[in-house]
Amino acid sequence: MVRMCPDIISLGELLVEIMREEKDTPHGKLGAIYRGPFPSGAPAIYIDTAARMGKNFKFTAGFIGTIGNDEFGSCIIQKFKTDEIDISQIRISEDFTTGIAFNQYNSDGSRKFIFAKGAAGETSPDDIKAEFFKNIKNLHIMGSALSISYNSRDACYKAIKIAKESNPDVIITFDPNLRPEMLGIENILEISKPVLETTQILLPSGEEAEMLAGVNGSKKACQKLLEMGPEIIVLKQGKEGCTIFTSDESNGKKVKGFKVDERDPTGAGDSFGGAFIIGYLAGWDMEKIATFANAVGALKVESFGPMANTSYENVIKFMKKID
Repeated sequence: MVRMCPDIISLGELLVEIMREEKDTPHGKLGAIYRGPFPSGAPAIYIDTAARMGKNFKFTAGFIGTIGNDEFGSCIIQKFKTDEIDISQIRISEDFTTGIAFNQYNSDGSRKFIFAKGAAGETSPDDIKAEFFKNIKNLHIMGSALSISYNSRDACYKAIKIAKESNPDVIITFDPNLRPEMLGIENILEISKPVLETTQILLPSGEEAEMLAGVNGSKKACQKLLEMGPEIIVLKQGKEGCTIFTSDESNGKKVKGFKVDERDPTGAGDSFGGAFIIGYLAGWDMEKIATFANAVGALKVESFGPMANTSYENVIKFMKKID
């Protein structure tokens, strides 16, 4: 039963991450220590950030996904409950365990995953209920949710259709989150096209922008992507901040990032996206939105685990301190 009709909805993979704390420790090293479980999944990090940052504006958030009937699933639910996310559309599967990603960090900045998707890919079109979208303002789509399974992909397509029927002015945000290890790049581009055509705000990395646009150079790629549907391209550039491309700012407006001591980069980009939509829905100007999102992403890398616990007030205090 639907208990609430959230303003912001995301859907897709729910999982836990079990993480190496020490860099360059191979997954195969016998007896080496992992930390976890940590609630994760790219669309889940987005919605959790949007929920925490949106409380100040009374924006509500909800998620559609699937977990197993186990303690890993329970820890995800507990995090969502703590951050006041509507969990009424999270299905508990008796046939699959909750998805798990084992994460290894390396000194060169790379990561290596061992992924057991379990229930993470079981979200299906049947899980998309029209009444849940009654008050929707933003629907967020992740490339990982498109590529993890056929059912999850079709669920994303159905969610877009219902969201637009429920609110013609709904903001569709799309993070390509391209993962060629899950699906070949040509297939990813093919399944991303219908989403790209309906997207208002696109949130790619430089490499993702180049792949989606089919051109070299992140600036040229973002300029081309403006011709392919999206109204706003937010080029995520990590610790360097971001660059915003719009029809009025086709050369891009650079907004610098914040210098922090990096402890764990996992989830920073998804946290950035969840913060960006809050500033956008609040009606802020682009520079203020981007600065806020950069701050949320920076605070995320200071904490270990994919989902931070920072509040809106923490972020504002951090920004004032830096100024």
